Amino acid sequence: MKYLAFFFMGLAGLLFSCSKKLTPAIPPPSPSLEIEEIDFEYFHAKAKLIFRDEKKEQDVKTHIRIRKDSVIWMTFTGLAGVQGGRALINRDSVTIVSSVDKEYFVFDYKELSKRYNLDINYFTIQSAILGNLITAHAENDKITQGPTHNILEQQRANVIIKNFINAASKKLEKVEMKESNTNNSIVVTYENFQPVNEKTYAFNGTISINYRTPSGLVNNTIILEYSKAEVGDKELKFPFNIPRKYDRR
Repeated sequence: MKYLAFFFMGLAGLLFSCSKKLTPAIPPPSPSLEIEEIDFEYFHAKAKLIFRDEKKEQDVKTHIRIRKDSVIWMTFTGLAGVQGGRALINRDSVTIVSSVDKEYFVFDYKELSKRYNLDINYFTIQSAILGNLITAHAENDKITQGPTHNILEQQRANVIIKNFINAASKKLEKVEMKESNTNNSIVVTYENFQPVNEKTYAFNGTISINYRTPSGLVNNTIILEYSKAEVGDKELKFPFNIPRKYDRR
């Protein structure tokens, strides 16, 4: 399950670049751009997560629980039904536990920010999972209205972000992000929208990541196929512990 730790780190290097100098709260969009977003107190979902790179493809079953603006809890189970890992993402850090390798990783946002020279926070992950705007809509953003999709174009530091919103459903269907100085890029797509508590939620999502490292270009794809998604006020539990015999990496 080591790839899970590197997945979160790699994703952070691109995804969180868009959160630089942003506040967690997302203000209402301007009247000329309507976006239907998921609002909630608790979120619970089951999905199949597929991780793919140039060398391998691996899929696991995952359970996801979120308490709004507080914590994201995930478990990962292999096809044989054996729990392979857990993740706890809160406003201070990201912790990944590998039950298979009996080890764990802890990344605080200060460490990740220094590693990638970016401001990193919890709220971007939460928005990406829910299919909400990854960065706040500001007055100087460019809006292009089309017959099928409206495009919200944003510039955040050296990152150009294009959000494609379905003109009929008002749902965010694709996000394209690119760093102008490195050409590192990430594309997030949302598909198969189904009703969830009077809103609609994407039951299929794909994250395509392309970035350069000292050893060369890295291409990763993460696919999420949901079988269940619920939002509501019912309190959820977030059990998480690390056995003392596990090694910290």
